[in-house]
Order: sequence, then structure tokens, then C-alpha cells
Amino acid sequence: MIPLEAWLLLGAALIGVGVWGALSQMSIVMVMMGLELMMNGVLLSVVAFWFHVAPDSAKGQVFAIIALTLMAVEAAIGFAVMIAIYRARQADTVDAATDLEG
Repeated sequence: MIPLEAWLLLGAALIGVGVWGALSQMSIVMVMMGLELMMNGVLLSVVAFWFHVAPDSAKGQVFAIIALTLMAVEAAIGFAVMIAIYRARQADTVDAATDLEG
């Protein structure tokens, strides 16, 4: 069995790469990918901790499936908003999409 520290280290690495990706990129898509990496790191850490605290309980797995589903919905909505901004203003960077008035 892989120790809890290894899972938490992997989760922290995912969060760190996600923070770097979200803060260093100008493209809306890359910022969204950084945010998804951060959420995956948090989810991995929570599920790993949950597994090591209560290995016989399936509640952690159910939580992970629900969280992944919500993350997929959030990504779909984010990409839909990004496509709407691009069609309306031809803006594909974060700086160009600052004015969101209708």
C-alpha cells in the first residue's frame, strides 16, 4: 500500500503546477486548465486522506465521483462562456476579456 504522505505530496504537486499554470498563462484555456489541476490535487488529497482514515467506507469514492462530475460540469460551463466571449469580442486572452458588459 502506498503511504499517505506520497499521495499528499502528489496532490500538493498538482496544486502547485495548477497555481503556476493559472497565474503564468494569458490564455483563458490554460488558466482553466490550471484551475482544474488545482481542483484535482485537492480532490486527490481528500480522497487519499479519506481512504487512510476509513478504508472500509465507500463514502470517499462516492464523494470523488460526485466531485469529478461537478468539475466536468464546471469545465463545460467555463468553456461555453469562453466561446461566447470569443465569438462576441474575438478575445482569447485574460486581459482582452476584462470588459464583460452585455
